[in-house]
Amino acid sequence: MAEANWEAVIGLETHVQLATASKIFTGASTAFGDEPNTHIDPVVCGLPGTLPVLNQKVLEYAVKAALALNLNIAAHSKFDRKQYFYPDLPKNYQISQFDQPIAEDGWIEVEVAEKGKETYLKRIGIERLHMEEDAGKLVHAGSDRLAGSTHSLVDYNRAGVALAEIVSKPDLRTGREAAEYASEIRRIMRYLGVSDGNMQEGSLRCDVNISVRRGPDAPFGTKVEIKNMNSFSAIQKAIDFEIQRQIKAYESGERVVQETRLWDESKQHTKSMRSKEGAADYRYFPEPDLGPIEVSDTQRNAWLAELPELPAAKRHRYADQFGLSIYDARVLTDERQMAEYFEATVAAGADAKAVSNWITGDIAAHVNANRLSYVDLPLKPEQLAELVGLIEAAEISGKIAKEILPQLLAEGGSAKAIVAAKGLGMISDPAAITAIVDQLLADHPAEVEAFRGGKNKLQGFFVGLLMKQTGGRADPNLANQILLTKLKG
Repeated sequence: MAEANWEAVIGLETHVQLATASKIFTGASTAFGDEPNTHIDPVVCGLPGTLPVLNQKVLEYAVKAALALNLNIAAHSKFDRKQYFYPDLPKNYQISQFDQPIAEDGWIEVEVAEKGKETYLKRIGIERLHMEEDAGKLVHAGSDRLAGSTHSLVDYNRAGVALAEIVSKPDLRTGREAAEYASEIRRIMRYLGVSDGNMQEGSLRCDVNISVRRGPDAPFGTKVEIKNMNSFSAIQKAIDFEIQRQIKAYESGERVVQETRLWDESKQHTKSMRSKEGAADYRYFPEPDLGPIEVSDTQRNAWLAELPELPAAKRHRYADQFGLSIYDARVLTDERQMAEYFEATVAAGADAKAVSNWITGDIAAHVNANRLSYVDLPLKPEQLAELVGLIEAAEISGKIAKEILPQLLAEGGSAKAIVAAKGLGMISDPAAITAIVDQLLADHPAEVEAFRGGKNKLQGFFVGLLMKQTGGRADPNLANQILLTKLKG
């Protein structure tokens, strides 16, 4: 297979559930996980005589999301009816935006990191962001999908929930790029607080559009859509599989048809779902029950001023200001709470690199294992700064710091006070360390002789004994200096 002669062309449609308490056109609750069909009302069901009213918080969140993605906000936009008939759509049409979306023509920068390959930056264009309402949820009994089920149940709790659909330009070329792009979209939405991005609950879902062509100058191939991807690993694997499937089809003389496919996680392949609809199939027309949407420059600028520093800007700043590696900056900025915890600790006077090591290592492991938030962590930033300061001042060793960390993580408090109460301070008295070294050498004359005979690695043997005897409290630099002087005689 001459794969090197082919190029994939990939675009993503990302559906982001906006974190509003009520739905896009009605006051019905958006709470997740409640009893089926308990968050519906006449507007959701499209009963005669009902009229939708736009939730103003939806407009605010959509504009903020668009601004964070460098999109141009339309001064005037409108809603449209998208006609299709399916059991989870109670009105038999969806209120969406077609030819006049709220925002167009933006971009984000992503870092593409893959094991064994050099990390690189890539700018991905974004065609548009538009607002729309979600459909309900079908539950198939007897099977996890329609095929093979005995009957289907419908839950309309999700119907009418506010979505922002973000459509990328066809700038992606690999499954890894697509996964990184989707991950960055989620990260930005969570930073803004406009969505929780919980993919397990369906708060962020992606549809992938993919085709292959013979090199970058060839015309686009036939586009295939893969629906409802809800994990970054699935996005990457589905795209990688589909690239190979399409190349194999073209090279064997088969025809690739425009269709919608699904990713089968258990079998690790895509499979056909239905032929792909086009815009004409949906018979769009302007939504007659909703007026035009206007966003003034004053309102736009006010919402722009409320945006936080975004992940990409933080990554660049952490590398420039703190000298952190790309990897460390990437991990620290993955969640806004972690980044703010890091910055507060550094602001309290601690060394940035040391703080990064503690947060991305032991502290992150504790937070993740116990499903905690950094806001609620008993160990406050100033207390972590104190712990780091004790190590830097050689008042305790890193080993002692790790010993008292579980207590700090569970209860908070002063590291210095814990060290004093437990007598864990560093032994920095040369006379005390010399006395211990003299006794160790006297107890191991054969090892001393072997060291003096050229077995230099035995210095580590004595260091280990010394640290064991002092409970890791001996000043390592001073201990090594005294030990080496004594060993050499």
